Amino acid sequence: MKKTIDLTEGPIFKQLLKLALPIIGTSLMQMAYNLTDMVWLGRLGSDAVASVGASGFYIWLGISLLLVTRVGAEVGVSQSLGKKDVESATRFARHSLFWAFLLSIVIAAIVLIFTPQLIGVFRLSQGVVEDGAISYLRIVSMGFVFTFVNPTFQGIYNGMGNSKLPFYYLLVGLGLNMVLDPLMIFGFGVVPAMGVNGAAWATFIAQFVVFAIFYIRFVWKKEIMDPDFRRFKLSKDISRRIFKLGMPVAMESSLFAIFALILARMITKWGDIPIAVQSVGAQIEALSWMTSSGFATALGSFTGQNFGAGNWQRIRKGYYTTLGIGIFIGALVTTAFFVFGKEIFSLFLREEEPLQMGIVYLKILAVSQTFMIVEIITRGAFNGIGRTVPPSIVGIVFTGARVPAAFVLSAERYLGMLGIWWAISLSSVFKGVILSSWYLRVLRKASGQETATKKKMSLTVLLPSRLRQNIWVKSNDKQRDKHAR
Repeated sequence: MKKTIDLTEGPIFKQLLKLALPIIGTSLMQMAYNLTDMVWLGRLGSDAVASVGASGFYIWLGISLLLVTRVGAEVGVSQSLGKKDVESATRFARHSLFWAFLLSIVIAAIVLIFTPQLIGVFRLSQGVVEDGAISYLRIVSMGFVFTFVNPTFQGIYNGMGNSKLPFYYLLVGLGLNMVLDPLMIFGFGVVPAMGVNGAAWATFIAQFVVFAIFYIRFVWKKEIMDPDFRRFKLSKDISRRIFKLGMPVAMESSLFAIFALILARMITKWGDIPIAVQSVGAQIEALSWMTSSGFATALGSFTGQNFGAGNWQRIRKGYYTTLGIGIFIGALVTTAFFVFGKEIFSLFLREEEPLQMGIVYLKILAVSQTFMIVEIITRGAFNGIGRTVPPSIVGIVFTGARVPAAFVLSAERYLGMLGIWWAISLSSVFKGVILSSWYLRVLRKASGQETATKKKMSLTVLLPSRLRQNIWVKSNDKQRDKHAR
């Protein structure tokens, strides 16, 4: 086992930062694929942005479904390494990749067959906007195997505490996408101008190159482990564990995408421009979302290894440290959205009507940024201890509440179109408060049980050392299994 980092000892802040920064960079690069498309397509006008924005909901939905394998890999690998069980970590890696391939192929086939019907849900203006959305989604869906399997590769590396290598590989893809986007959208020399389709092909090629790098480095070079797929034999237990860990997260994220799709359809009542504004605004907000997700993933790997080792004291310190970082980031983003909203949004859309609408959108979202970051970080903490259900419950309930809340608030006698955006922002506030309170309760309960165990173990000092050690191991395993349920 090579290039693996032990997170069960050493300075906590330094370890979290060292692990989080490459993950954040990787997440920002994933976001930059969409941002690059938006920046260049914005030069074509709001119609092109609306086309890509509508297609983006289904890409988001597919990535959400594949969180099953990414989360299963991150948590399964990290907890196995915390227990010093290298063989189990390798089996989690092999099974996660197997299911990622299978699921991505099924999703790609469904999207290719039903593309017109899927885009028709948005009730876009027929002609340029709708046709552009259909062609963009068809091209991108042909590369879903690469787009969806890459995060699972990344999850395996993160679970092993090595987040730098995925960062480098995705950096290659981003650089390629940034070069190909203007070239294929506007044309150059023998390359024809393809508009929206050009952005789709640029993304397809970049994701394929990243996949090829992951495959060569992980499978052929065996740079972090020897996956040895010749030994692969489908295990019900490992598969069940992966789906048990990842399904709540995937279900919540998928429902999140579906609810967002419903809200997007509601907002088309006011035309195509609000769709373009909401799509661009979501990409801008992704800056804070991706940053906090990087720290959440780092915290999940950190917590997973320490949970496997039964070290609750480091788990608590790791959570409070990451929470402090997240609140600081939230304050910065909130200030930026309030003060520099016009400058930020004008990077994407410069037409007067969408620009003014975008400024208002950012101010509404500014209210919830800190709470959203707290929720995401706490989600990572829950994932690390193998309890992925509580974040999913909170997420599904309050994200689902956006739909009826938006329906009421968007009535003409209340806030109109702005009511939909206020429903999104206020639900994030509730999620942050409730989920963090839930996790703090888990920590307090674990602290009480840990104290009681230490008192009980103090009575074993008169026993032979080997017998005393066996009692300690069994006690730690029992506590760990209890918290994982």
